[in-house]
Amino acid sequence: MLSHVAYIEDDSLTAICSNIPNVKDRGKLVHRLVEAYGLFKFMKIFPVIPASRDDLVSFHSQSYVDFLFEANEWSDFEQREDDQLEYGLGYDCPLFKNIYEFASLVAGGSLTAAKVLVDGDAQVAINWCGGWHHAQRDEAKGFCYVNDIVIAIHKLRERFDRVLYIDLDAHHGDGVENAFSFSPKVMTVSFHNYDLGFFPCSGAINEVGFGAGKYYSVNVPLKDGVTDEQYSWLFTGVMDLVKTVFRSDAIVVQCGADCLTGDPVGTFNLTPHSLGVCVQKVLSWQQPTLFLGGGGYNITNTAKCWTFLTSLMVGQNLSSDIPDHPYFLRYGPDFDIEISVGLRKNNNIPSDLKKIVDMISTNLSQIL
Repeated sequence: MLSHVAYIEDDSLTAICSNIPNVKDRGKLVHRLVEAYGLFKFMKIFPVIPASRDDLVSFHSQSYVDFLFEANEWSDFEQREDDQLEYGLGYDCPLFKNIYEFASLVAGGSLTAAKVLVDGDAQVAINWCGGWHHAQRDEAKGFCYVNDIVIAIHKLRERFDRVLYIDLDAHHGDGVENAFSFSPKVMTVSFHNYDLGFFPCSGAINEVGFGAGKYYSVNVPLKDGVTDEQYSWLFTGVMDLVKTVFRSDAIVVQCGADCLTGDPVGTFNLTPHSLGVCVQKVLSWQQPTLFLGGGGYNITNTAKCWTFLTSLMVGQNLSSDIPDHPYFLRYGPDFDIEISVGLRKNNNIPSDLKKIVDMISTNLSQIL
């Protein structure tokens, strides 16, 4: 069994995350399923230390943080609509009451997890309420109001010189990549859908970073219908290359579950087993590692997935039968932890996937 696994669990963070309609109650389902399987006893549980304004401006602009602070108590969100639009607040990121408190808690969850690793209190830290990878320095984007990942990476770099960031979400991790696109100290690797019109319409294989950070951004663009076997093969091939050229001191993994089959916004055929292959490979490197949530809009499938991944981190096997607990009825009619393989048409041709690995190999060879 792996020892020294930390888990962030805080009622305030879980409750306030329910303000995002697309993931309402998701945190509660995840935590209670992890608890129902008895996994808490194999981990150290840490409450959230809210992020300070100084923590938030370690990445976000002062003006954006000030706006969130000012808007925290608003009740009429139609006022100052022009200012809201300036900061990306509208459409997919609607303003809501206690928005600053939300940002402080979301960032604080991942900061708390990162601090656990920095202080050496655990080798693995988990924050399933984190992973908001689209937020930019001065605007909200794609359901993401604060980029807890970038802020957590800054905290990790207080102790760990080189940080590897891996993004498994169905969507390109654009906010994190943009934050470090000029840095050779943080390598970002994103596996995502890159079909025409798929949000955020970035993450092509030739997007490799800039200046001193050129070739430290790695993108793995995929098409609809990728399978567990293809995804596992790609992850192994790409990450073996990455590990050879980028000798990381710590790792951050965003485990967005919208890459799973059955997700209302995802287009892949994946089950949690391929994500499990990815997680186990990262764990085998035995480096301080922060695991985060992210997308995942089929709420019960996301809870199943993250509970399964948690079980791998603590070295426990799960019964296929969902245990009785307050949210048990949400898992009907089968009440099974397994997720069936998707049947969406697979547009990923093996020769194209090999070309992706070959091109990444060529790009990475430039920094040897």
